[in-house]
Amino acid sequence: QVQLVESGGGLVQSGGSLRLSCAGSGFPFNLYSMKWYRQAPGKEREFVAAVSTGSSTVYADSVKGRFTISRDNAENTVYLQMNALKPEDTAVYYCHAVVGRSFWGQGTQVTVSS
Repeated sequence: QVQLVESGGGLVQSGGSLRLSCAGSGFPFNLYSMKWYRQAPGKEREFVAAVSTGSSTVYADSVKGRFTISRDNAENTVYLQMNALKPEDTAVYYCHAVVGRSFWGQGTQVTVSS
C-alpha cells in the first residue's frame, strides 16, 4: 500500500533552517510528482512546493527563494530545505502524492519562534 512518512520537523528560531524528508513506499516513486503542503492553526491547507518526475519545481510565492524542494529517486525520498524561516511558516507540513487517488503523510510540525 502507498505510504508517505514525513520527518525533520521541529522548533527553530526565526531566520533558521530545517530540512524535511518524506519517504515514499508502495509505489514506483520515480514515476510520480511529489508535493509539500502545510496547514497552520485555524487556516486551510495550502500548497508549498512541487517537484516533477523530471525534477522541475514549482513554489508558492510565500516561500519562493527561501525553500527548495528536491527528490532522491534512489532513496524514494523527497526533501524540503527551508531557509530564512519566519514565524508565519509555523504549520504542520504534509507530503502528498496522487497515485490513482490522493495520498497524504501524517504530517510533521514546524514551529518558528520570533
